[in-house]
This record gives sequence, structure tokens and C-alpha cells, in this order.
Amino acid sequence: MPTTPQVPVGVPDGRPGGPPGSLPSPAPADSGPGVDEFAERLFASSLGAIEVFGVYLGDRLGWYRSLATDGPATSSELAARTGTQERYAREWLEGQAVAGILAVVPGRVPSGVRGEDASARRYALPPGPAEVLTDEHSLAYLGPLPRLFAAVGRTFDELLDAYRDGGGVSWGRLGADAREAQADLNRPWFEHELAGALGQVPDLHAILSRPAARVADVGCGAGWSTVALARAYPQARFDGYDVDAPSVDMARANAEAAGVADRVTFRVADAATLPDSIALDAAFAFECTHDMPRPVEVLSAVRRAVLPDGAVVVMDEAVAEEFTAPGDEVERLMYGFSQFVCLPDGLSSSPSVGTGTVMRPATLERYAFDAGFERVEVLPIEGFSFFRFYRLHH
Repeated sequence: MPTTPQVPVGVPDGRPGGPPGSLPSPAPADSGPGVDEFAERLFASSLGAIEVFGVYLGDRLGWYRSLATDGPATSSELAARTGTQERYAREWLEGQAVAGILAVVPGRVPSGVRGEDASARRYALPPGPAEVLTDEHSLAYLGPLPRLFAAVGRTFDELLDAYRDGGGVSWGRLGADAREAQADLNRPWFEHELAGALGQVPDLHAILSRPAARVADVGCGAGWSTVALARAYPQARFDGYDVDAPSVDMARANAEAAGVADRVTFRVADAATLPDSIALDAAFAFECTHDMPRPVEVLSAVRRAVLPDGAVVVMDEAVAEEFTAPGDEVERLMYGFSQFVCLPDGLSSSPSVGTGTVMRPATLERYAFDAGFERVEVLPIEGFSFFRFYRLHH
């Protein structure tokens, strides 16, 4: 928040000071946080980073899931359950308890143990953190989020080179942590909310309900959006496209497990190569347009492939319509993703428009018009995580 500029020390009432004849320095409109205030903020952020790293360990080593499904444990018990080392498990458990994430289970000291024995202390994962960290179907599920930051950490040398010299760091370079994190974070919203959100737009619902409707999911990732739509519209056939081969492998496995593989096909392909002859009833691009190095080419191909009475929908981040500083928490988060993930990914292919995560409505509108669309409409879908839905009319 803007702060009132502080009066310089030794200058009463803010009147100009300094040597005789000198001109006063103009006070900035917003002096920003003071030294102590910003030091406290940075310290708190560093504690937050430590917490994120700790959550990453608990997520990837299976410690949270064991505590959630098998119950409270000592460090020895947790290590035995998960095939990890007791001394590391003990340090992590203590740190998590000190951070207020885990609870220490009260109880008597076991017989034969004098005083407090750290290895005999038992820890529990309370219901609130358990849902956030382990329930992959909950809309509150954020356990995978630290995987994104861990993935970025492994590429910092490449990021520094890209920032100095140009180029980028592709999505593929971030590996399984980033790929699985994005899929797992979006899954609950697609599973529980996507069909209902689209279904509240009557003409869109009617298009998807057409007998033998053909629908494309551009940038489908692990396929959870495609699977959700296939479940909601059993008469339709779906084609998912993504340039990341491991993501497509995940999508195929997810469709098979969901029992919709007979109506869903996934391809490793750039959607810019969509043939005009496929005659789509609808096409969707869920949280991927801002990553595309050449979004106009993709949107042009989609426009040509979708029937005149069909629908094209883009779901992307619900950032503010205009740049404002300071911004809210959503803007801060999106600029974080943009600096470390999406912009470097977009710039890893040349030529690239270099959109970044913070794709404001006017930017998407410009891409749509350049691709031949006549109008962009923001759909009346609210409260869907951090996303906004656009319909592109042609």
C-alpha cells in the first residue's frame, strides 16, 4: 500500500534543508516501505520459502500422505512406512511442528525413556492441512504447488543465461515436478467445476450436447479437462493436442483410467497444424494461450477448423485488466509464474511474441482479431479458481 513520505531527520515540518543556496530534493510520490518494514517483509518471505521447501519434501517423500492415511507416527515409524531415513524424518517432523503444520500428539513418555526423547515424540497431520496437502480431489488442494518452485530452482543457471542473453527455458526442461504440479492443481477444478461452469452458458451447452459433436482441447496437458468434458458430454468425441510428449502420455493413461478412452484421442502436435477439414463443433484452450510463442497462428488454425455455428473458448488467468502497482496477491502470483516459468517457456521458441502469464484481456483480444475473429466475449463464469473464460466469435 502507498505510504506517506517520511519527514527527513533534522528538517522540521518537511521544510527544505541542506546547505544555504541548495535546492531541495523532490519527495517521491510514493516513498515505498521503510527499511525496517521491508526487512521484516523479506524475512517473512524467507520463512515462507522455507515452508514451501518443507512442503515439497513432505509431498514428494510421501510423509504427509502417510500421516493422513496411516495416522500419527514417530520419526522411526514414519521412516519405516515410507522407506526414508529416521534422522531426516525427525528433523522434518520437528520443523513442521514448529511451523504449526503438524501437531505433537500428547502422551506419556514410553517406559525406559528418561526425560524427553525426540525419537519417541509422535506427530499428527490435522484435518485442515491434510485436505490441502493430500486430498487430490479437493478444490483446496495445494500440495503440488511447491513442485513448481522446486522445478524452477533446478533451472536457475539457465534462467540467468536467458535473462542476460535472450532465449528461454522450455516447459520440458522443468521436468516431471512442473508437469505433474500443473496437472494436479487443475484436476479438482476440472473434475468438479468445469462441466457446470460451461453448462451455465446455454448456447455453449447446446453445442457440446450435439449428437456426435467433435471437440478439440488445445494444450490439453495431462488431459483432465478433456476427461471432464468427455464425462459430461457422452455423445461427443474429443481430440486433445499438446506439444509435450510426456504430458500426452499422462493424458492417455488418465483417459483410460476414467473409462473414456474410446471417445478421446490425444496427439503430440502443435495446434497450429490443425487441418481445416476436421470440422470441429467446439475448441477449447485451457490455461495455455499465454504460453504459446505464436498464439495468432494457433487461434487462426482453430478458427478455420471450427464450424461457423461452433464455439471457441479460451480459459486463462484472471489478471487485472490494466497494470497497477502495487498489485493484489493474484497479480503478484501471476508475475511470479511469468518471470520463472511461462515467459521463459514462451521465449524458448523463436520467433515468439513473449506473452507471459499476465495476459490481459486487451492482449488476448488483439491476438483474436489478428487471427480473424470478430468479437471476444468474457463469459459469465465466476469463482473458477484464478481463471477467466473468453469466447471468441467468428
